[in-house]
Amino acid sequence: MIDERRDPITAFVGIGSNLSEPIQQIKDAIELLDDLPGCHVTRHSSIYRSAPFGPVEQPDFMNAVAELATAVPPDILLACLQEIERAQGRSPDRERWGPRVIDLDLLVYGDETIDLPDLQVPHPGISERNFVLLPLREIAPQLVIPGLGQVIGLKIDEQHPQISRIE
Repeated sequence: MIDERRDPITAFVGIGSNLSEPIQQIKDAIELLDDLPGCHVTRHSSIYRSAPFGPVEQPDFMNAVAELATAVPPDILLACLQEIERAQGRSPDRERWGPRVIDLDLLVYGDETIDLPDLQVPHPGISERNFVLLPLREIAPQLVIPGLGQVIGLKIDEQHPQISRIE
């Protein structure tokens, strides 16, 4: 349920794709996020290209981060993100760290820390993934991630495969 009376929370969503025209998939996802009731995309990062994360051989990923002003509670927002993934053709039985049409992750939800079986916020591994940190640093360098500190102060992993801003 959306409480339109509540003050909007600032949330950040990680967006990734490496199948079916990934750049367009990211742009479509940003539009769909902005269309969600109780949500407004206030800004988004550039699109970055990065080598895939994990052991599966696959094409490079395109990644971005969107900042939302939202009145939607975090569990419902997660369900909305999953619905956008399905609408864009993501298969529910995908391989872990495998190729995907779209991947939407709730990275940060205000100053909340959430640890539920289906929802962890801040998103686990956020501080070790350049494909999240660089786009996040672009749009919100002063953001304080609960338990981690300011984005600008988080160390970029020099061992991680190259990442480059493309659009």
